[in-house]
Amino acid sequence: MEVQATYKYAKISPFKAREVTREIQGLPVSAALDVVAYSPKKAAALVNKTLKSAVANAENNANLKVDGLVVKEAIVGEGPTMKRMMARARGSGSRILKRSSHIRIVLTDEIKIETREQRKAAQKRAKKKAAADTKTGGEAANTNAEKSVKRAKKEKK
Repeated sequence: MEVQATYKYAKISPFKAREVTREIQGLPVSAALDVVAYSPKKAAALVNKTLKSAVANAENNANLKVDGLVVKEAIVGEGPTMKRMMARARGSGSRILKRSSHIRIVLTDEIKIETREQRKAAQKRAKKKAAADTKTGGEAANTNAEKSVKRAKKEKK
């Protein structure tokens, strides 16, 4: 099941906020909270607030356990831009754009959380399988490759 939370009209440029949201996509909620808690950026505090809101929505509204939640999407869209003027030389003025953004975080419990240990065990199994394949069928593959190289050399002559 998917649960979402949105922080609208956040007073930060979407470009700056996207740096933080890219880091947490696909992470389990506990890891995502750690990443934003130790990030020195202003956007991290805003994303942290939104992430905690999404977790609260999952617990209270959807009766989901926090341990199994994963950040499926962390999207930052553009909000309205306030236009201001700043005095410049010779009586002219220049435009100042004060950007805002909408931060949306979607959590799901349908994506399987893969730990580092599980990933390493899967890599070991793949290595053993590859080693077993080369012992059994590796010689036949080498002879076929050698035959195709010889054929290519004959065709060039």
